[in-house]
Amino acid sequence: MRLAYGDDPSQWLELHRPEGVSRGLVVVIHGGFWKAQYGAEYAVPLAADLVARGWTAAVVEYRRVGTGPGGGGGWPATCDDVSAAIDRAVAETDRPDPVVALGHSAGGHLAAWAAARTRFDRWADAAPVTHVIDQAGVLDLAAAVRDDLGDGAAQAFMGATPDHPSYDLADPLRQVPLDVPVWAVHARDDDTVPFGQAEDYVTAARRAGGEAFLVEVAGGHFGVIDPASDAWAAVVEVLDSIG
Repeated sequence: MRLAYGDDPSQWLELHRPEGVSRGLVVVIHGGFWKAQYGAEYAVPLAADLVARGWTAAVVEYRRVGTGPGGGGGWPATCDDVSAAIDRAVAETDRPDPVVALGHSAGGHLAAWAAARTRFDRWADAAPVTHVIDQAGVLDLAAAVRDDLGDGAAQAFMGATPDHPSYDLADPLRQVPLDVPVWAVHARDDDTVPFGQAEDYVTAARRAGGEAFLVEVAGGHFGVIDPASDAWAAVVEVLDSIG
């Protein structure tokens, strides 16, 4: 079932429900370095697998960086969209528990950000996330700028360099510890988002007193979103520990 949460063509989510009693809600947030040319299509197979396992799954589309179809995003519009989509998914499922934010690559950034967003006045009334599963995510925006990940994608998303105060609101590494547990599922052989993004985030979160776990897998950047892979099986194992 496709639901709109705004007037823009990219402001929609697809809600997939299991038969019988749901184990909870998993909000699936796609990646693609926040760029307009990458959409939610590849997240749909994950939703199908989740539903088969008894979860309600919400696949989120959002405005991204660029012009034309899918564009109009960036900071803070993209995050506004993700927050509104989570709110809509929660409302449509009668306030489920747990509410897991599951995101890949740039979607991993958005999943971790979503768990922190209620700290900030702009999103103070948003529906809370109870768990985060980050799949090969960009968890340190400043390092992403420094390392030129995605050909400048992080700075293009933010519209500013890391010395700008907006990074305090947007960068997951600056928001540790989260008030909820987070699993960073990442492959050491990832040549798109370095394994160090997950490793450094988990180390910082633990030092700050957070509940954070590093789950090392194999399969490069995309194994974690292949329902037939061992990397996805590791994500399922995390979900089984949650609900």
